[in-house]
Amino acid sequence: MCGICGWIDFDHDLGSPDARRELADMTATMAYRGPDDEGTWIDGPAALGHRRLAIIDIQGGRQPMTLDEDGQTALVLVYGGETYNYRELRQRLVALGHRFETSSDTEVVLHAHREWGRRNPCTAVSELNGMFAYALWDTAKRELLLIRDRLGIKPLYYYPTQYGVLFGSEPKAILANSLAERALDADGLRRALCSVADPNNSVFRGMREVRPGHIVRVTREGIKEMSYWQLTDSGHTDDVPTTVRCVRELLEDTIQRQLIADVPLGTLLSGGLDSSALTALAVHFSDERIRSFALDFVGYTDNFTPGPGYATPDGPYVQEVAKFVTTDHMNITLSAHELMEPDVRASTLHARDLPFTLCDKDSSLYLLFRAIRQHVTLVLSGESADEVFGGYSYFHDPAHVQADTFPWLEVDTGWQYLDPDLLEKLDLPGYIDEQYRRALAEVPTLTGPASADPHERRMREVCYLFLTRYLPRLLDRKDRMSMALGVEVRVPYCDHRLVEYVFGCPWSHKTFDKREKSLLRAATADLLPQSVVQRVKSGYPAIQDPIYDRMLRDRFTALLNDRNAAVAPLLSVDGSRTLLNATDSTSWVEHILTLDDFLTDYNVSLTV
Repeated sequence: MCGICGWIDFDHDLGSPDARRELADMTATMAYRGPDDEGTWIDGPAALGHRRLAIIDIQGGRQPMTLDEDGQTALVLVYGGETYNYRELRQRLVALGHRFETSSDTEVVLHAHREWGRRNPCTAVSELNGMFAYALWDTAKRELLLIRDRLGIKPLYYYPTQYGVLFGSEPKAILANSLAERALDADGLRRALCSVADPNNSVFRGMREVRPGHIVRVTREGIKEMSYWQLTDSGHTDDVPTTVRCVRELLEDTIQRQLIADVPLGTLLSGGLDSSALTALAVHFSDERIRSFALDFVGYTDNFTPGPGYATPDGPYVQEVAKFVTTDHMNITLSAHELMEPDVRASTLHARDLPFTLCDKDSSLYLLFRAIRQHVTLVLSGESADEVFGGYSYFHDPAHVQADTFPWLEVDTGWQYLDPDLLEKLDLPGYIDEQYRRALAEVPTLTGPASADPHERRMREVCYLFLTRYLPRLLDRKDRMSMALGVEVRVPYCDHRLVEYVFGCPWSHKTFDKREKSLLRAATADLLPQSVVQRVKSGYPAIQDPIYDRMLRDRFTALLNDRNAAVAPLLSVDGSRTLLNATDSTSWVEHILTLDDFLTDYNVSLTV
């Protein structure tokens, strides 16, 4: 797990002192993603930087890593992430005559490209099972490949320039180069304000994300994008018992692969079905005692108030699971004052690197990983089980399912706090509808008997929307908050084999017991206490302490009274005052505060 960055300039030699200094600045922004080591490689038009968080082959996995042929460097790689099937690939490559100098998965990726990617890089990448974002420079072809894993677990951005490209694991690496502009235009503001992952828009003008499951090829002739993976209709024919058995087998194989590490590891445990099943499997297959970690707030369980998506507090279930599966468990308990500390909010924004926020859920996650880092370097997380197995209430609410938009978006978006002229120019409803139609056009056609059922067809669309336009936002958040503290998070439910298999299942299979996540529940029920098996889903905990809301609104009041606030030109005074006094507006208040902090701290110019 690492941070990568680089610069390709086909018209200039990047070995000059100024260029080297710029590369060093770019690499330095990735220090917290890779606190264990750093390295750079420069030759002619190519300059690559790397910061390393050592997880596998701590001594031998240094980067940038090169592959030599006939005494000359042929390929150079900067790699972030993990390839879980690297041992099997290594055996195949050795049988084909390849020789290895390290035990790292990085070197396996290098040789995989040399063996299987000469004609088509998609062939090589398709061999990899893992989470990754990497850049591969071919010295003979003078070609850069930017490659991102299938679900977008690991981030990767690029910024076309006049003579090539800048790239980095996070926008801050690109912005450290003088060629990159710190500007937010109308499209970027639309992305910042809407709860939809737009794979073609990274907020900063001119900057793009490498799309999940895609390769970006950079040559002197230009930049081209190609897909090496997409969700397809598998024509699922397994009955329910067979499907349940296959899900269990896939989970067991995935967990065993993702337990491979040369550092201490643990699990994130919420007491819900997803994290509890994952923790139980980890305990079963690990030779070491598993440590588990849970988030809690001061007084949360004793004063818990049920609400939409929050039926029960996590605490009692967490303790029951930890005792049942025998983990070495630790609760991380936070207060409202900790969440509102200025340095915590600033660090959270810097980790996010973009003006997105899930309110206190971001800062609490940051503090959770800060505490975890004192004990382990690697944790397994249940992220994406809801998207894969259909866990959210949206999947089961006919009004949300049949809405002619993204199911998680409410009709009233709360945008009344924005300046009316700006709102008219942005046309946010039109932007969301455009994104929705574009996503629908990608959904693979349903085949087989289920294709005649309108509900099955619609649920295929809903599942696709969640996997491609909702999940990426959560994966990005989990990556940023963990890597900001030098913690690697692995997400077994994102294993592409599991995602492909379950995506192909009829919705009637996914709800065969008339509940959410039927397949996951049936596949893992024997591992867990019945209370957890039967527990109704409760989301990632949000603080319920009124002190937090009061502190937030005090800060918002000060912002509204500051005529020089960076966000002021975007706001409607009357709408913002109304928002301040509304009882259910906390999330919108958080969004405005975050946007103001972003514009100020990043010195972003508005061009809307």
